[in-house]
Amino acid sequence: MVLSTTETIAGKEIKEVLGIARGSTVRTRNAGRDIIAMLKNIVGGEIEEYTKLQAFAREQAIERMVDDGKNLGADAIINIRFTTSVITQGASEILAYGTAVKIV
Repeated sequence: MVLSTTETIAGKEIKEVLGIARGSTVRTRNAGRDIIAMLKNIVGGEIEEYTKLQAFAREQAIERMVDDGKNLGADAIINIRFTTSVITQGASEILAYGTAVKIV
């Protein structure tokens, strides 16, 4: 599966647009990470625990988007974008989406 944030793929022709491929995940924080985050908030700096949590969530959303693209019969997903939203305090969704296409 070819993934691209652009509208085209260099050297490839888009034969057919199949629709939107999407994948999402909702993640929550845990008490252990929150304690460390509170301490970091006092002294400043990156909260690595949350950075890792967000990175894992992005990768899972991408995997689910790719699976959705495969179910549509896609060879590639173009124009990939990410969005986040707060579901409730301490829980957020990451959504990856793009256009599933067949390429030549």
